[in-house]
Amino acid sequence: MNIDVFTAIIAAASFCAGFLGSLTGLGGGVVIVPLLTLAFGVDMRYAIGASLVSVIATSSGAAAAYVREGYTNIRIGMFLEIATTIGALVGAVLATWLPAKVIGIVFGLVLLHSAYLSAMKKDEHHALNQPPDRLAGLLRLDGSYPGPDGPRTYRVRNVPAGFGLMGLAGILSGLLGIGSGAVKVIAMDHAMQIPFKVSTTTSNFMIGVTAAASAGIYLSRGYVAPGLAMPVMLGVLAGSLTGAKVLTTARTRTLRLAFGAVVAVLGIEMLYNSAMGRL
Repeated sequence: MNIDVFTAIIAAASFCAGFLGSLTGLGGGVVIVPLLTLAFGVDMRYAIGASLVSVIATSSGAAAAYVREGYTNIRIGMFLEIATTIGALVGAVLATWLPAKVIGIVFGLVLLHSAYLSAMKKDEHHALNQPPDRLAGLLRLDGSYPGPDGPRTYRVRNVPAGFGLMGLAGILSGLLGIGSGAVKVIAMDHAMQIPFKVSTTTSNFMIGVTAAASAGIYLSRGYVAPGLAMPVMLGVLAGSLTGAKVLTTARTRTLRLAFGAVVAVLGIEMLYNSAMGRL
């Protein structure tokens, strides 16, 4: 396989990853890292470096569309980025000396847990029937998003729990190069009881800042290869922009099932190959 064919294949696969990442809030990195390591035999740390670059591109592309449509809660995103950025720096440092096998096992477990939680049915509106959360009120985190019958309001719950989970999400982002979209969506959707479409779009808004915090460390260590990162970034960016157009009309349950199916398959693959020493 010559370099041109390899680059085209990587770009096409990255387009699919960006499309799924945009719809589910994963950011594409959760697909890119297993794809590069398992299908193309790329070293785990170089795959993570390319993934982080693509995650920044995804956030820049899809997030702008979601903000314009009114789905993204910018106040929540900016507040939670404090935790994820600190965590990302910690995770990036850990990744430079942890064995690839250990990183792969952690990656697989995180994916399987995220798939399980996303598949659970959840009432998108039950938080409206509860008293307002005091901290969320002080921070003015409650909001609304477009619905078929007009704006739908929602209340944010359990802000401290969500903030703590975002710190973990940041660590996983720096450690695994995934943008930590899987954990961010779960934290906002389940812990903070934010509607799924708001969770995914706000996750896309946040992942670029988180990835940028850890990408600098990978770049300084020489783990960002331009020849690999460029087709990955361009493919993911094109896919994320396409996904942004589809999300506004997609059914929430369908998005949940797509999220769960993708991360479950990748989680099993990552655990198997880590256990077999193929990473």
